[in-house]
Amino acid sequence: MAKEAPKITATQRFKLKQFIRELQDHKGRGTELVSVYVPAGYEISKITTHLAQEQGTATNIKSTSTRKNVIDALERMIQHLKLYERTPENGLVAFSGNVAEREGQSDVQVWSIEPPVPMNQRLYRCDKEFILDPLIDLAEDKNTYGMIVLDKREATIAMLKGKTIIPLVSTHSAVPGKTKAGGQSAARFERLRDGAAKEFYRKVGEYVKEQFYHNQDLKGILLGGPGHTKEEFLEEGQLPENLKEKVIATLDLSYTGEFGLQELLDRAQDVLASEDVMEEKLAVQRFFSELSKNTGLAGYGKDETMRLIKLGAVELLLLSETLTDADIREFEEEAKNMGTQVLIISLETREGAQLKEIGGVAAVLRYAVEF
Repeated sequence: MAKEAPKITATQRFKLKQFIRELQDHKGRGTELVSVYVPAGYEISKITTHLAQEQGTATNIKSTSTRKNVIDALERMIQHLKLYERTPENGLVAFSGNVAEREGQSDVQVWSIEPPVPMNQRLYRCDKEFILDPLIDLAEDKNTYGMIVLDKREATIAMLKGKTIIPLVSTHSAVPGKTKAGGQSAARFERLRDGAAKEFYRKVGEYVKEQFYHNQDLKGILLGGPGHTKEEFLEEGQLPENLKEKVIATLDLSYTGEFGLQELLDRAQDVLASEDVMEEKLAVQRFFSELSKNTGLAGYGKDETMRLIKLGAVELLLLSETLTDADIREFEEEAKNMGTQVLIISLETREGAQLKEIGGVAAVLRYAVEF
């Protein structure tokens, strides 16, 4: 049985995004900011040896200020990496550079982070900005979405994980072209086309059901195609209601097949971005609904919520991103022990601001608890 890939917790993802945001603010005046990715299992001493060699190469840089900044950044990086007897279990990512606000001043700093899951990328680069793309990719929520692109000629079904499109099924229809065969009346020919199209939509619906019906991780379905094919498919494809309800976007496309899948992904970016925010909004709304109805299924405040978690009563824990790292870590560790779902709530929505106003910690309970 294949080993399941390790998952990033809400706290780890939150901290990783914080780390990325801090580094994104720094820009070099030349190619002087150093980024180093040490993969899991790689000897860290080999990296420090390589960086020492790069110091020697850096003496050939023509610009006096860039040369000094690169050499200083590499020295800080080498000294920092020497603090590690061995590479951390998941690898190590480190950055160093002169981040002084005024030109001519020196403020060489170094940052490092152990990835929350094993990282296999090895990289060394000097650039005008830190190389953060691998960390950004790691921090992305790898939700699973279904993808369907179709017209009356063909259909393609795929899975979207993060930004990776995984094709699953392709099928073609028996719908005749718009030019009718000789001797057939226009009305009869259109009836044949409509009948063949409905049969094709039903076949596609069966494939969709096979691929997505039992997928517990499916967060939504993206549907695309030219003209009215999307709406016709939803009407005639005989999808189960639970799958119909998961269709979060129907988008007009110029293509089908693989090009159509990529076009669907490109056009759905705003929808996908709002999905994460919507999950937060609905979760906080659920809490306030229970609270206003006085059902006994809502609790808030640090001390009271922690008590409820330890009792095993909390189904969903809501933590504001404004809490300290230590608080978030403590709450998540207790929640993990009790099988409690955790959501880190941003300040991007009105609901997020409301959560902050009541102390930043709230819970939806599995059952009512006497206070």
